Amino acid sequence: MIHRTGNRSGLASVFSSRTSRKSASRAGNDSAMADGEGYRNPTEVQMSQLVLPCHTNQRGELSVGQLLKWIDTTACLSAERHAGCPCVTASMDDIYFEHTISVGQVVNIKAKVNRAFNSSMEVGIQVASEDLCSEKQWNVCKALATFVAHREITKVKLKQITPRTEEEKMEHSVAAERRRMRLVYADTIKDLLANCAIQDDLESRDCSHMVPAEKTRVESVELVLPPHANHQGNTFGGQIMAWMENVATIAARRLCCAHPTLKAIEMFHFRGPSQVGDRLVFKAIVNNAFKHSMEVGVCVEAYRQQAETHRRHINSAFMTFVVLDADDQPQLLPWIRPQPGDGERRYREASARRKIRLDRKYIVSCKQTEVPLSVPWDPSNQVYLSYNNVSSLRMLVAKDNWVLSSEINQVRLYTLEDDKFLSFHMEMVVHVDAAQAFLLLSDLRRRPEWDKHYRSVELVQQVDEDDAIYHVTSPALGGHTKPQDFVILASRRKPCDNGCVDPYVIALRSVTLPTHQETPEYRRGETLCSGFCFWREGDQLTKVSYYNQATPGVLNYVTTNVAGLSSEFYTTFKACEQFLLDNRNDLAPSLQTL
Repeated sequence: MIHRTGNRSGLASVFSSRTSRKSASRAGNDSAMADGEGYRNPTEVQMSQLVLPCHTNQRGELSVGQLLKWIDTTACLSAERHAGCPCVTASMDDIYFEHTISVGQVVNIKAKVNRAFNSSMEVGIQVASEDLCSEKQWNVCKALATFVAHREITKVKLKQITPRTEEEKMEHSVAAERRRMRLVYADTIKDLLANCAIQDDLESRDCSHMVPAEKTRVESVELVLPPHANHQGNTFGGQIMAWMENVATIAARRLCCAHPTLKAIEMFHFRGPSQVGDRLVFKAIVNNAFKHSMEVGVCVEAYRQQAETHRRHINSAFMTFVVLDADDQPQLLPWIRPQPGDGERRYREASARRKIRLDRKYIVSCKQTEVPLSVPWDPSNQVYLSYNNVSSLRMLVAKDNWVLSSEINQVRLYTLEDDKFLSFHMEMVVHVDAAQAFLLLSDLRRRPEWDKHYRSVELVQQVDEDDAIYHVTSPALGGHTKPQDFVILASRRKPCDNGCVDPYVIALRSVTLPTHQETPEYRRGETLCSGFCFWREGDQLTKVSYYNQATPGVLNYVTTNVAGLSSEFYTTFKACEQFLLDNRNDLAPSLQTL
């Protein structure tokens, strides 16, 4: 059950490796491929729009507000196709715009439901642009939207999605982890801002080249009319987002005195409904300006009658703008001088959010070979590190083309060759309840009881209820004289809903801690992506699966086992089974409080 990697050079990062779950045999794979020919997801909706001058801004590029309306409409149609009833936008995750779209080009938008929960569903959206003259195409952005089925008389219970292709299985699996992130989004941002130390550089800046933040303030009001709403009278989420983008662009332009380009939007979260007849007040201001970018904060409030004193908070978002020159390179921006009090608070929070955005984009979206196997542990971004730890394992589990390499006494060994990695997967059925197996293996401090590759395990930090960091020591392996040590983030997840098909998950990956640097006594090892999944097969019957994404440092050890020249994998996994059986009725209290 070893999970170590040695050589970093040329290895891909776990954050971008597209890996996932098995099918029972090669014949099953061939059948799935045959079934997939000509297959189209039943929830898929496609929209193509020709960009006309009326859709563009002063630069002759498609207005992002117009694009947001098209995205929301396409996603809503996909959600309603699955739900069979009207749906409303609940949120839109962060969006990063990779390309602008010019007049005369075509926008192609594709949306499909990744996963349905009780009354909400995640819709994945892909946006590309196409030049009909040159036949060139560009990826513009990807988006993830959450829609809620809305039926006035009866409560909606959505039917589940059955993924068929490998991509659908991966998206379906990771959607549960993304939903978990959204549910704690507000608290996460609050905690990150509280724990993110930002150096105060206001006093060091040249005040003569500063623009007062108040100069960028914008307030606008819109009356919601029938064309702005759906057939139930609820305002289209895309229309609200388009209005928000409009006032944010005005605020940004007041700072730079040029034509700004929107590069990123932090999550839209709709806090309440809006109907025909509502007056929507939009407020925007530049919170902070950095060297080549600026953050604009936008909030939306609603009221019905002019005499109303209480306004409902509908939405908030933070938008990042740049100013591009003739060569599409970002230009230098003037500094912002915030107003005392709330202005200074927004200024510092914008600096914190910028750090968070950069870290999060680095963690979630980085390309292969851009980061080492071990990533630095950063408390200000622990939620996203945990998210990627779990989602990487879920994608490995969801991969289709696992091949059965051997089977000994109902213990199966599967392998998967993918890019630069050889992954292996071991599977057995144990007469232990899934929740008990999950709890017993959640605490790595007990792993030396059955895994000889874990000589000692120290709990370094209990991050939260579901995440912990351990320091592990291991005997020497493969001819090396020095023993190894690891610093491992262990993230555990229960199934997201009762009775669903989700497994219990324990995900493991290496992190770097300043308090546990590499020492001469040990050879530092790393695990890229590994962990356990537990599926209920019946009463007191659990399918236990262990996954590991191996890199060249341990290929000799892995291939020796795969080729049948060593039975070490099998022996270790049977020891794990015996450990679960011996302790299935004797869970330590400390395990239950992890």
